[in-house]
Amino acid sequence: MRAGCVDTHESHLMTSFSDLGLNAALLRAVATEGYTTPSPIQLQAIPHVLAGRDVQGVAQTGTGKTAAFALPILQRLSAARPRPAPKTCRALVVAPTRELASQIAESFRAYGRHTGMTVALVFGGVPKPSQIRQLANGVDILVATPGRLLDHINARALRLDAVETLVLDEADHMLDMGFIIPIRRIAALTPANRQTLLFTATMPPAIAKLAAGLLHDPVQVAVVQVATTVEKVTQQVMFVETAAKRAALRGLLAKSKGRTLVFTRTKHGADRVVKYLDEYGVPSAAIHGNKSQGQRERALAGFRAGTTRVLVATDIAARGIDVNDVTHVINFDLPNIPESYVHRIGRTARAGASGVAISLCGPDERPFLRDIEKLLHTKVPVLLAA
Repeated sequence: MRAGCVDTHESHLMTSFSDLGLNAALLRAVATEGYTTPSPIQLQAIPHVLAGRDVQGVAQTGTGKTAAFALPILQRLSAARPRPAPKTCRALVVAPTRELASQIAESFRAYGRHTGMTVALVFGGVPKPSQIRQLANGVDILVATPGRLLDHINARALRLDAVETLVLDEADHMLDMGFIIPIRRIAALTPANRQTLLFTATMPPAIAKLAAGLLHDPVQVAVVQVATTVEKVTQQVMFVETAAKRAALRGLLAKSKGRTLVFTRTKHGADRVVKYLDEYGVPSAAIHGNKSQGQRERALAGFRAGTTRVLVATDIAARGIDVNDVTHVINFDLPNIPESYVHRIGRTARAGASGVAISLCGPDERPFLRDIEKLLHTKVPVLLAA
């Protein structure tokens, strides 16, 4: 097939994972995970990844794209099983944040439980020696964040000359975080004949340029229009003075008893919101780049378990928050990058559920709202303060 968008009508003729050509070991794991019908991105991507094609995918978070690349990679690696050489990996997945990298590695382990494939995870914020020991004997699949990956390469604890498949996940977020130059360096260290898979929620010009330089005759798959929002999210904006935002947030939380994700623009802002909510007896926790890995994991675990009803996050930490039953997203601060709004509200209405996204817009944030509405091609309905 020539490069271009896949015919989705043809893809939807397949209705089960067995139709996609996955082997028995993977089908057993998929059944254990409770998956019944492949998502659109899985229907479109899996056959092409199995065939060895490069794939450029546009898919928002929550669409099942991890399985779209993890399942066929596991099958391809298990079909030809050379033992990884010391300090090498056969498949490399690069993700922008620790949380996302952790979830991808967890998915590979779950899907590959019957394949015997080895999975290693490396990211910053934790000691290096244990990671070096993991890499010493070689691994089948390595999931990593860019900075720590390059640290291990520079320390000669890892080399990339045996990589068969390179995956760049959340490429647009890596652009936002300044990782494009490191990504180019990482790709240059892998074999020229590798398979490359790039997934992104949006396709700004810089990502299109990156994809053109790294992918060879890619199949392009897209399950949503670029920068569209989840259809089942009810979006609202409340105009408030900046000084009144905390009281407005408390009022919204009092009306909603569900699991709520609150976004701030800065790390210190997140901490201030948590301190304020704690004073009023609202169980909350913050997750951002200044928190240790242990703190981030505990905050996320409490949010998943329901012991922490409110999780306050910055955009840097947001991409790895994959919790299906988030009922509300509240933008305490509007993002100054309109695409970030799409990613934020995509944290609710996951797995077929509905959700609510409410933005508190201060006087100085009106330009941010105009940029968001321009991106969405629609006005966000106004919610009047009680």
